[in-house]
Amino acid sequence: MYDFAGHGAMISDPVRVRAYERALRQTVKPGMVVLEIGTGAGIMAVLACQLGAKRVYAIEPTAVIYLAQEIAAANHCADKIEFIEDVSRRVRAPIQADVIVSDLRGMLPLLEDHIPTIADARTRFLAPGGILVGRKDHLWAAVVDAPEQYARIVLPWESPLLGQDLSAGRRMIVNNFYRTRVTPEQLLTPPKIWATLDYARIENPDVGGELAWSVKRSGTGHGIVIWFDAELADDVRFSSGPESPDTVYTSMFLPWQESVPLVAGQSVCIDLQAKLVEMDYVWRWVTKVESVSHPGKFSHQFDQFELKGAMLSPSLLRKSTSNYIPQLSEEGLIRRRVLELMDGKVSLEHIAKQLVAEFPQRFSRWQKALLFTGSISKQNSR
Repeated sequence: MYDFAGHGAMISDPVRVRAYERALRQTVKPGMVVLEIGTGAGIMAVLACQLGAKRVYAIEPTAVIYLAQEIAAANHCADKIEFIEDVSRRVRAPIQADVIVSDLRGMLPLLEDHIPTIADARTRFLAPGGILVGRKDHLWAAVVDAPEQYARIVLPWESPLLGQDLSAGRRMIVNNFYRTRVTPEQLLTPPKIWATLDYARIENPDVGGELAWSVKRSGTGHGIVIWFDAELADDVRFSSGPESPDTVYTSMFLPWQESVPLVAGQSVCIDLQAKLVEMDYVWRWVTKVESVSHPGKFSHQFDQFELKGAMLSPSLLRKSTSNYIPQLSEEGLIRRRVLELMDGKVSLEHIAKQLVAEFPQRFSRWQKALLFTGSISKQNSR
């Protein structure tokens, strides 16, 4: 989710905004119905109206939708846009859209439930012969010489101020991904496509594949960098890659366990996997670097996994095992009681005062209990 400054960055990025403007001018025709998933501040929904759409459905789960409504009114489009405050997969309105517009990318298009969301919208909301904007995302990868980025990651654990052994932290830190921006000169291998996300057909959110490169110039490999090229419409594209102008999006840096000297012609192979687990992607990258002096053998092998870099509590993990017998804590009992009282017959004030009576050790005043019940109401009421 974006904060207010994040939305500002999105709508002021000329690379992104102009690409979507060209795509909508190409696809939206007078009289069409348009659906936008993740409308944000609503500028594309307004543009669709200005291009002649007869009806626009703008879906957005966060409070920025109220700003979008004001922007629509200020641009004389409020009567043509129906704003829906929800995630699209929960929307049950009978929508048949000629065009579905979305930009659910983060650092990469592999963001939360982006792919299941598009697959669902395509099935339920897209009219026969309808158009998706964007169409595809091509994910590229290359081996990178990135000493400054790598140093920012590992140096705090290699050169501790108190002279202590922090190697355990270093082992964890290199099993995570990082935002970065690199130049074409930093690439040690030619870029290769790792995956293509075709939104007209895609169903499986998990992405994986092997890549093999021949090093094009000598240097020090610090890991791999991944970026996307977005295909929005015919001849309408933009990229977050090294050769493209700066944009609100960045590339992803997957560091190696250690830096590796590489020479031209040397082979590097990587098995790269990204799997959606609940609402987050988990990354694994297995690297093999061929030995220069012993062709066919490997001088370096790294098996890196995001979970190796996660700070996990064994006591909490134990509570998710199949043989664990759970029992509600006091907090759980209070939450259950709130849900029981949310029967559609009484107000939150009534529920809050009931909590004070039943759990005086937790709530001294009903106003304090109201804040608690209000948060549960936001998540679970309709």
